[in-house]
Amino acid sequence: MGAPEPDLSALVGLHTVKGGHYAQYRGTAARLGRVITALEGISKALVQTASGPDVLVAAVVDAVREHLGARWVLFALADGALEQTGPRHLIAERDGTISAFEGVAGAPVPTDLPDAVLNRLNDILRGEAAVLAAPIVEDHHLHVPVELDGEVVGGLSAWTPDGHPVDPTDLIVLRILAGQATVALVNAELFSQANQRAAELAERNGELERTQRELSAAQRRTLLSTERSRIARELHDSVGQSVLSAGLQMELARGEVSPAGLEHLDKAVGLSRDAMKQLRGAIYTLGDSGASSLSIRGTLDQLCALHLPSDTRSAVVVRGRPRELPGDVQHALLRIAGESLFNASAHAGATQVTVTLAYDAERIALYVDDDGSGDPERLRTLMAAALEGDFAAGHHRGLANMSSRAAELGGRVRIRRSRLGGVRIAATVPVPADRPTEPNRKEPS
Repeated sequence: MGAPEPDLSALVGLHTVKGGHYAQYRGTAARLGRVITALEGISKALVQTASGPDVLVAAVVDAVREHLGARWVLFALADGALEQTGPRHLIAERDGTISAFEGVAGAPVPTDLPDAVLNRLNDILRGEAAVLAAPIVEDHHLHVPVELDGEVVGGLSAWTPDGHPVDPTDLIVLRILAGQATVALVNAELFSQANQRAAELAERNGELERTQRELSAAQRRTLLSTERSRIARELHDSVGQSVLSAGLQMELARGEVSPAGLEHLDKAVGLSRDAMKQLRGAIYTLGDSGASSLSIRGTLDQLCALHLPSDTRSAVVVRGRPRELPGDVQHALLRIAGESLFNASAHAGATQVTVTLAYDAERIALYVDDDGSGDPERLRTLMAAALEGDFAAGHHRGLANMSSRAAELGGRVRIRRSRLGGVRIAATVPVPADRPTEPNRKEPS
């Protein structure tokens, strides 16, 4: 048998090869192709949501222009509808020019608009019910209402040239595009507002961070001023009064001293007066706290200078990646450091002190090491007794205060033997990691 004849119906889906049916098939295929092309244009238009409402609406009217080969395309929202959404209207010409009368950056004011386009724009803006309520289908003109949640809020109109009559499928395409474009337009506006709110929040966050840094600096200055005032008051009320009293006692003893010892007495009185002058100078210097803004490391350096004698060697070491600390944490650590330095100088007779501030991901640690004569076990006993309210341990209340400050922030204070030979005060406080505010530096250990 010979080869079978080709089955045309299997190729075109028709059971007859009459010319009329084939022509109908070709027309349907052509319309389907135009619809597919239109849907592709719609997709390209709607993905412009993130680019802002102006770009989105321009893409919509351009998609309609390309699909219909239109001379004019108009998209407009009625006055009072979607008041927070823009642009309120856009007009596309056959050559792709996009124009608007107002409210759209980069869109020129249209000139020589046909009366039909200008009248339709005015009708939509005024909310004329006869224009907005139902579609209009003419040989070379299409109009569909723009709806949102069942309410008519504007209109989409197009005018085709004489050689390009409107096809019935064009109305469907236009209605789909109008509906989806309106939703996308609202989403674009919401997206724009969300970005604006995010920018405002970022700005507010920046202001908050700056305020927090300023507050931290102010707290450091206040703490230093308090420490200076306390030391100045102690020098005035205790050391100064003792030196002054000694000088007065020597003056009173002048009549009872032999002529041979009078010269030595005069020298002692002179030395006591010189000591009082030096004390007054130190008190005045301590009272002048200054207004400089120090980092936490700079503040620790100042605390060492305040609490330690000039012949005591001191060092401040920072380990880890420094970051801005909450004000209460910073204040507590500096007070603990001040108390530890005072104890090392006044009670342990230390000749070397090292203060270490160590940052890690979840906590901040302060270590104060000295080479003095303190006994860690005895100090732990005294601190526990003071925390329990033991009256006999009251003069060691400073140890209890350090422990209480750390405990209030979820941390703790430990007392151990230092590698320097004396005592180590170790205070740790939990602080979740935040972004670094200072460059990471390796400090000498």
